[in-house]
Amino acid sequence: MDIKRSLVIPVYNGEKTITMLVDKLIEILGKQGVEIILVNDGSRDNSHGACLALAGKYKGSVMYLELSKNFGEHNAVMAGLNHVTGDNVVIMDDDFQNPPEEVPILFDKALAGSLDVVYVQYDEKKHSWARNLGSRFNHFVANLVMDKPKDLYLSSFKCVSRFVAGEIIKYRGPFPYIDGLILRCTNNIGRVKVRHEDRYSGGSGYTLRKLFLLWLNMFVNFSINPLRISTFLGIFLSVLGVVFSGVVITEKIKNPGLVVGYPSLIIAIMVFSGIQLLTLGLLGEYIGRLFLYNNQTPQYVVRGLHGERDGNTGIR
Repeated sequence: MDIKRSLVIPVYNGEKTITMLVDKLIEILGKQGVEIILVNDGSRDNSHGACLALAGKYKGSVMYLELSKNFGEHNAVMAGLNHVTGDNVVIMDDDFQNPPEEVPILFDKALAGSLDVVYVQYDEKKHSWARNLGSRFNHFVANLVMDKPKDLYLSSFKCVSRFVAGEIIKYRGPFPYIDGLILRCTNNIGRVKVRHEDRYSGGSGYTLRKLFLLWLNMFVNFSINPLRISTFLGIFLSVLGVVFSGVVITEKIKNPGLVVGYPSLIIAIMVFSGIQLLTLGLLGEYIGRLFLYNNQTPQYVVRGLHGERDGNTGIR
């Protein structure tokens, strides 16, 4: 069967939603020329049973990848992209915040404009205030360290072309960031406005720790700007130190009895020590990631593959 449209859905504790979501997608898109790849990212509920049942129910249309543990959303997406065969691939969540009715809009937009990537935009996001705050911070950091349009929102709901999917999976490091991989291989990007709904059940899988790690992935893995920022910061503070030293010396010459302030000395030591430790930590993060890459730390480990089509070897 000639697959034209693929969907990759990372599943994490999606037992209550994934069956309804796939049923709805099949109803909307049909079975012909469509493949849905479910990637169970170490769920703690019975998502495995639900995904396994879907692979059996929709043979030839649904493939199920069971990862051996929780590797993270972006790693799960990488696992799915390594098995897609469609001309265009929609990546979406399993929680119904991305309405399945909007999926054809992304495919149509990508085809109509011959676009490599289509990102969605929302008038209103139905996340919690903490998650929205984290998203805004990630957006700010992305503008700072990555080559992206300033007004582009890097949503998890998007459509990529076969070309871009093939370029993304060339990355072999253990810390993938899908949007960073997209932006370093194309600027042929479109946008389409869609709805963002409330979660059908449960809460977000993104804790503050996971949001911080996602930010760190983006900050360190796909740019050397953090090192440049630390260099410029060091130069600026060095110049500032020279200026203040001149001020102190001048004041001491004018007023020999002037007592140098102990609190200001402690503050200066704390500030400069903090900046030094921050820079050392940043360098350590870069070196540590190189070590893990050279140590062949895997992006993901597939425990089981279910519903594979005859002769399917993925996009490569």
